[in-house]
Amino acid sequence: MSNDDVHPDLRRIARLAPRHIIGPRSLPIVRSLSAVTGRRRKPAPADVEVITLGSGAGVRLFRPAGVTQPGPALLWIHGGGYVIGRAQQDDRLCRRFSSRLGMTVASVEYRLAPEHPYPAPLEDCYSALIWLADLPAVDRDRVAIAGASAGGGLAAALALLARDRGEVRPVFQVLAYPMLDDRSSAAAASPNHRLWSTRSNHFGWTAYLGDADPQVAVPARRDDLAGLPPAWIGVGTHDLFHDEDLAYAQRLVDAGVPCHVEVVPGAFHGFDAVAAKAPVSRRFFESQCDSLRAAIEPVS
Repeated sequence: MSNDDVHPDLRRIARLAPRHIIGPRSLPIVRSLSAVTGRRRKPAPADVEVITLGSGAGVRLFRPAGVTQPGPALLWIHGGGYVIGRAQQDDRLCRRFSSRLGMTVASVEYRLAPEHPYPAPLEDCYSALIWLADLPAVDRDRVAIAGASAGGGLAAALALLARDRGEVRPVFQVLAYPMLDDRSSAAAASPNHRLWSTRSNHFGWTAYLGDADPQVAVPARRDDLAGLPPAWIGVGTHDLFHDEDLAYAQRLVDAGVPCHVEVVPGAFHGFDAVAAKAPVSRRFFESQCDSLRAAIEPVS
């Protein structure tokens, strides 16, 4: 990747960012390193409630200060290619959403593939959504869903599942560089890609899908997108998911679903996670907040 092609805020870290981080051989190593890192971390801060739901799914709950009546809420779903990651990794981000927007935020600890393929991770997210909507502090008519990477893919799938089941109707979906289409694994590898390659993508999707029908399990393969909540979709031009994300955004619009698209020139996959303090990452977050704020405003 030519350094001149990378967003100026990301050029330094792009030199160190690998192209390929996960596969069948590296998965145990990455998980082991993550477990060691997790054990070194301090216990959950006082402002985080760690809860295990009756379904077995876990939730890390962040409540806004000074709220005395039911208010808006956000269900956040972490990334990790469907095979790695923990809800704890996004504590700082969830805390920012909660304080910035005055909303209850629940971060899901869902089961991971390949040990738990589709639909287990999605059902964990669904059980967390139902639980969140039923909290006394939550206005169930102002619940949004969001996620990054595989979490964005699960959020998109959750929007479809919630529409089809009709128990809770999320008001908005935030999809940060979402992992939406298994067919992108067949795309030509690009030297511009960082942190997530076509090889990683093939492994992640294969692990997640198991024996499932892709026409049902993969959001981008679903024929009917009508009736979904309005969306915010953000992705960088150097992200493997760039084309599939823009295609999904267009399909939402064609189906009558409002969709704000945020394209970041020269940004690679997960750029805001590895360079959270960079101005480009801050703007990416602010764009999500602006769209969420408009969606959760109470109807006068």
